[in-house]
Amino acid sequence: MIRTTFGRLSVTALCLVFMGSLCFGEVDEIVIDVSPNVLNLQSEGKVVTVHTDIAYSAVSASTVLLNGVEISSWKADDRGFFVAKFVMDTIKELDLAINEYNTLMLVGGTTIAGRSFIGEQEILAINVEPAGKK
Repeated sequence: MIRTTFGRLSVTALCLVFMGSLCFGEVDEIVIDVSPNVLNLQSEGKVVTVHTDIAYSAVSASTVLLNGVEISSWKADDRGFFVAKFVMDTIKELDLAINEYNTLMLVGGTTIAGRSFIGEQEILAINVEPAGKK
């Protein structure tokens, strides 16, 4: 089970919440690492990057979402794992609780083998003007 702002739901139920009918069959839990893990709404960053522990070759990238946000680009890291990138401004538009931890959930509708996957990480959202802008 994954703890989210939605309460305790099964991985399959969460997949259905974020992906609707794109999720089917078995759902695999994966490990993700979100960068940045502290998201400053005042930052001028361009992308939120999500590193995974799933093989790049196994993922149908066009089915990948982060809290319902469509993937912007993707690549393989040096170990052959899937890395997803999302437009930071779009992630900032999510209903994030400021000065609190928020759950970001990466959901893939399908792998090449026809399975869905889901991974989550909590990140801190802040709204602090950078020192150079004061």
